[in-house]
Amino acid sequence: MLAADADQSRPNDLDAFWMPFTANRAFRKRPRIVSRAKDMHYETPDGQKILDSASGLWCCNAGHARRPIVEAIQAQAAELDYAPSFQYGHPKAFTLAARLAAMAPGDLDHVFFANSGSEAVDTALKIALAYHVAKGEGTRTRLIGRERGYHGVGFGGISVGGIVTNRKRFGTLLSGVDHLPATYNRDEQAFTRGEPEWGAHLAGELERIVALHDASTVAAVIVEPMAGSTGVLPPPKGYLRALRSICDKYGILLIFDEVITGFGRLGASFAAERFGVQPDMIVFAKAVTSGTVPMGGVLVSKPIHDAFMTGPEHMVELFHGYTYSAHPLAVAAGLATLDLYRDEGLFERARELEPAFADAAMALKNLSGVLDIRTIGLVAGIDLQGHADQPGKRGFEAIERGFHNEGIMMRVTGDTLAITPPLIISEAQIAELFEKTAAVIKATAQ
Repeated sequence: MLAADADQSRPNDLDAFWMPFTANRAFRKRPRIVSRAKDMHYETPDGQKILDSASGLWCCNAGHARRPIVEAIQAQAAELDYAPSFQYGHPKAFTLAARLAAMAPGDLDHVFFANSGSEAVDTALKIALAYHVAKGEGTRTRLIGRERGYHGVGFGGISVGGIVTNRKRFGTLLSGVDHLPATYNRDEQAFTRGEPEWGAHLAGELERIVALHDASTVAAVIVEPMAGSTGVLPPPKGYLRALRSICDKYGILLIFDEVITGFGRLGASFAAERFGVQPDMIVFAKAVTSGTVPMGGVLVSKPIHDAFMTGPEHMVELFHGYTYSAHPLAVAAGLATLDLYRDEGLFERARELEPAFADAAMALKNLSGVLDIRTIGLVAGIDLQGHADQPGKRGFEAIERGFHNEGIMMRVTGDTLAITPPLIISEAQIAELFEKTAAVIKATAQ
């Protein structure tokens, strides 16, 4: 056992921590380590400022180390550090649930808390299956995802997800799953701002899948309103409405995975609001606490919730939950975060900045090796020409170059850059962000 390092910001052993979604061997040769954060920036142990173009991991929408959130967490830890949510409750959990329900569209009036997007997705899928049992339609067990969809790393989320590298090493996963086609076609949609004109017809593939399996076997369809982790794919105009219509036709639940799109990323509380489509459930996480304390959950419509409220009152209605559901520190962070979003008008700010953000992103379209740029809300996806024999290598070179040479933290998926800054970004910082991004693209061009 190694002795504790006196300077905790400088780790003395990089081997013990098996890092997630990381090229661990390459990282250990040239680490990218941050030890502090404030507002729009991280800071390295040596004091170098790193501009955050990724909101941490799509989650720090209010920026970093915001004092109201920090103080709320500190006060909560001193007041009530932990309370179980199995058969007991604490006041702020109910307050946060009510505020989230009030933000959500339509009759999404109930919240089931989890601790991450992955847990929340699996929770939504289980609720869907159990709902149909409660309604006497227990044959509805089939789940429908979408190619290039990402729904976390649980067995359920990987099964309905459609990113090959997340699936190929883990065997057969859940059975009885089918997938809609991806909505992206570069020939038809390249360099689109907002929703592309082409692609709504792809929702009609759900009719084919239902015909193949029969509606009586299909429980739910789950999609990201905007596919994020696959490289920023906004929905075609009319696509989500068409999915809603088909689901209604056959009694299938529609679940929106808004782990990325929730809490202002697209200029609204939820993407469902921006696109004017009412799902039966919304999965959320990440920005609900601006990344400060892990939290996720599912917003559930009243008819789904009420279908479980039958039988003897002393019996558990949904046999599901987590030790840390509605953890007091996460709840306190969530309440303080929602206050910040409201008081600073950050969702409205994202809407106002969207045109300038899109202009700055699209200004990079003529750089060498830029294949496509897509923008919506405060999100941009930039596809780069990669190495033919080493897919993902240019993306890796981009994050290395960005961190060590340009002072920017970047999010990549393969050879695609995903630009998703905190909503507090200024117009001057937007210009700086894309200047740094341009420098990275030029430096890594073949």
